[in-house]
Amino acid sequence: MKYDMLLLRFGEFTLKGKNRRRFEKSMKSHVESKLTAYPGATIVEEYGRMYVGLGGHDYLAVIEDLRKIFGLVSISPVKVTASELDEIVETSLEFMEEMRPAPGTTFKVNARRVWKGFEHSSHEMNHLVGSPLLRRFQELKVDVRKPDIELKIEIRDTGTYLFFESFSAVGGFPRGTNGKAMMLLSGGIDSPVAAWSSMKRGLELELVHFFSFPFTSQKAKDKVIDLARVLAGYSGEIKLHLVPFTEVQTSFTQLGQDNLIITLMRRSMLRIATMLAEREGALAIVSGDSLGQVASQTLGSMNVIGRATDLPLLRPLVMMDKMEIVKIAEEIGTYDLSILPYEDCCTLFVPKSPATNPNLRIVEKLEASIDHLSELLEQAVANTETIMLGDGKELESSAIDEDWL
Repeated sequence: MKYDMLLLRFGEFTLKGKNRRRFEKSMKSHVESKLTAYPGATIVEEYGRMYVGLGGHDYLAVIEDLRKIFGLVSISPVKVTASELDEIVETSLEFMEEMRPAPGTTFKVNARRVWKGFEHSSHEMNHLVGSPLLRRFQELKVDVRKPDIELKIEIRDTGTYLFFESFSAVGGFPRGTNGKAMMLLSGGIDSPVAAWSSMKRGLELELVHFFSFPFTSQKAKDKVIDLARVLAGYSGEIKLHLVPFTEVQTSFTQLGQDNLIITLMRRSMLRIATMLAEREGALAIVSGDSLGQVASQTLGSMNVIGRATDLPLLRPLVMMDKMEIVKIAEEIGTYDLSILPYEDCCTLFVPKSPATNPNLRIVEKLEASIDHLSELLEQAVANTETIMLGDGKELESSAIDEDWL
């Protein structure tokens, strides 16, 4: 099937009233960035929707890229013809010929006269197009309720658009339209899904990953970079902060309180993420916590851990079970990477009996007993490596400037 354009349908942000134009501007920018891979493709904007001229490119390839854009709910490939009755009927016949309907296939014509200067009404066009189709294709039957094929025709002054297919897209809000947050990204299954879910709600994310060389390998680090690249396929580009966590982590192993190590680690991670958020202008922190899944994700643990930051701590997966999370991970393309057997720093020093209901007063007392803990956290931030990822590649890499500390 050969098509001329793609019709892009927007999601819930079209209800945003005065802010709608800001959302549409973000959407257009994201579509434009995706179309750089398709020279000659063009964008046509209309109220409430957007069209992409294919410029001769394979429509399936373009759809596969565009359907990852947050804010789009569906995409339809479109044939374009002149807004003249004979041309519309002839293109409809060609359209149905290419579909090769099987005997017993049901159909309906759903015409919409957007251009009121056109001589025939929408209702008249349903019959004027439907009748020639029935005469040419005797295997077709009319069903106005639940047809196998619904041929939609939009008549405009600049041309008439014909389409019947609809490919689902991710929906949600356009990228970055609901602010910026820091995402704690491990190498596991949950946190990439939490990142994707947050971006779907319009959050611009910067990813924060903690590694403990030499306890964690380069392969573990590369795994996280690959996960970030998958997420960048949805956001267009994404910033990844790689935080050296060895000295902070090992400082907790000397306390003789093994059952609280995970609690202490997670609190320090939140403090570092908060420092990065202050530097980058982020207003929240996102984690992949799912209630009751592990010891650090009981309500008692999450309460004590969350008190380490004054920023809002968002947990998009908190009420989801593992099967639901795995299903999304498979759909968005992170699952196979997440299950690679390379440990991250959170799995290195897991005690046999981690605390599930830690005492905040005891935890704070232990933190106060560690010499220069705040300096260790600041040093970890200062030595953080930052990578900008986009379009499946590394765009730039740098260490964070210490001047802001």
